[in-house]
Amino acid sequence: MTLIIDGYNLLHASGVFGKERGARGFELSRLKLLDLLADLLGDEATKTTVVFDAANAPNGLPGRYRHRGLSVLFAREYPDADSLIEELVEADTSPGGLVVVSSDRRIAAAVRRRRGTAIESDRWLAEARSAHARRDRPADGKPPEPQSPSEVAAWLREFGIDDDE
Repeated sequence: MTLIIDGYNLLHASGVFGKERGARGFELSRLKLLDLLADLLGDEATKTTVVFDAANAPNGLPGRYRHRGLSVLFAREYPDADSLIEELVEADTSPGGLVVVSSDRRIAAAVRRRRGTAIESDRWLAEARSAHARRDRPADGKPPEPQSPSEVAAWLREFGIDDDE
């Protein structure tokens, strides 16, 4: 299965925005989303491409790079990420195994034309989190105990909870 994700679309659905605003805030939010995806996808991350619009890409950032197995693309030479995603969908040699995550109707139509699967960002994220939780749950059904204060702090950050509260 090949997975293509509309990065900013999923970012908005995920709610992983940091407190910092501006270009640095976008960069931190993108990294937080990419880390979340890598955690949720595990080994499947290597079959995943995340596409971001390039309008807010920081200067000097390459048009493509890898992040914890994920392929990350910025639509630098395209009017928007949707145009690049459509091109990737058209170029896919096995569209029956293609899944595209975006809430954009234009993208969904392009994917369906190729007989791939389009899924809305919020629905995909809920399903991915649920599947991840099931994989990580011990056989006795009890959630695991936190391993360290840093792990607790990481989960607090993941859910946007200020650990000073």
